Amino acid sequence: MAVMCKTKLILSLTGKVMNKAVSFVLFSFLDLLDFLLCFVYKVADFFIEADWKPCYCSSAKEAITSSGKILVSEQGKSKIVCLSSSKLQLEEISDTLYTRPSIVSEVSKLTVNELKRLKVEGAVIQSCEKIKKGTAQQIRHVKMCCLFMDSFHLQHFGPKHYFQISRVPTKSAYRLFAIDLLGFGRSPKPTDSLYTLREHLDMIEKSVIEPNKVKSFHIVAHSLGCILALALAVKHHGSVKSLTLLAPPYYPVPKGAQATQYVMRRIAPRRVWPLIAFGASMACWYEHISRTICLLICKNHRLWEFLAKLVTRNRIRTFLLEGFFCHTHNAAWHTLHNIICGTASKLDGYLDAVSNRLKCDVNIFHGEDDELIPVECSYNVQEKIPRARVKVIENKDHITIVVGRQKIFARELEEIWRNSSMNDNSYSRQEQNINEH
Repeated sequence: MAVMCKTKLILSLTGKVMNKAVSFVLFSFLDLLDFLLCFVYKVADFFIEADWKPCYCSSAKEAITSSGKILVSEQGKSKIVCLSSSKLQLEEISDTLYTRPSIVSEVSKLTVNELKRLKVEGAVIQSCEKIKKGTAQQIRHVKMCCLFMDSFHLQHFGPKHYFQISRVPTKSAYRLFAIDLLGFGRSPKPTDSLYTLREHLDMIEKSVIEPNKVKSFHIVAHSLGCILALALAVKHHGSVKSLTLLAPPYYPVPKGAQATQYVMRRIAPRRVWPLIAFGASMACWYEHISRTICLLICKNHRLWEFLAKLVTRNRIRTFLLEGFFCHTHNAAWHTLHNIICGTASKLDGYLDAVSNRLKCDVNIFHGEDDELIPVECSYNVQEKIPRARVKVIENKDHITIVVGRQKIFARELEEIWRNSSMNDNSYSRQEQNINEH
């Protein structure tokens, strides 16, 4: 038994070392590839559209202001100013959009810094030669030392003119809406949007809550949608009857760490294995590689869906392909950074508000084998909301927590909603008794 344990330990350590080594080599190559693609797209944009389109790796200010927004900085945080018909609105954006350290970027910065240093020190040498010729050799020696030392989907809610809304038939007394996120699925993808939290919440309100005159509702959200669900619940705290979260991406930020950068590295760890983490790293770290993938796959999603049906003899669930493929690079890139990373410093406040201000039931589901968002995230939420109930589903991952168990999950939801209604009635009776006495 001891030999077996040692063997497993050695194999585990060997696997981790190999994963890190292969990841370092591969992501170093991807850093270089993304760097080169930046110039390729600039040239292509110039010849096709007669315009040098900005990107975040060259100028964050230019990339944001080109969409009609105004970029402002305040206490180390970046915000954009949006002018509406009646007021100016500030929206926070994530610094991970334009700050993603890579080997290529680090080497480039070091090269520029060294060239600047050489220029400055060259000027010092010349001035010193005029003053004292005998010290020139000493200055050159110091310069060399300094140079050496410095070389370092459940889908969610959203207006009808932006979102694709589907009414889901059900035998229960509930109206169900399955809505594509802003910029995803069959919904339009506005090119001038930065897909911030406020923009997503506005679409939710304008497409579901206001036109359908919804006074009270249950919220069910998966993965990234959990962040929107928490923000929506806090904003409409008097209307929420229950809150159900599936695989919520909540990572408590250590004291002193930069929240956005910390969460980006947890979600996208720049590792080859597991594959879902590799995919997240590709989508999060590489602006131009992501754009290339969207051009090849998302622009031609109907072709890929047809080929998938043909190869699998129509056995594959095509709605999954649609969920992955039907978006633009602009929508996916900004949503990923501005929602998951950009709200990292806000989640504690949302969770505290749900815990203290909301009386609704909170239920959390998580797949035991989820390799993208670990189960600990759900328990982290439970620590912030003690009344929350966590259910870990065995042998299920980030996708199969819903896909493949839809009927079971539907029954679980109906039970949650039924219990929530009973609790509401009980609370109303208690409140009535208190008022009568």
